[in-house]
Amino acid sequence: MLTQIKTVVTRSQSTLLQDAIGAASLCVMLWAALHLPGMY
Repeated sequence: MLTQIKTVVTRSQSTLLQDAIGAASLCVMLWAALHLPGMY
């Protein structure tokens, strides 16, 4: 199983950064959406 994970990571290394940025932006948008009602 560990070798399969390593294989997947090496094959998709170019898109891992894009996926991480996308996940981080979704977290920021969710955080902002949940805190907006409390500001007013």
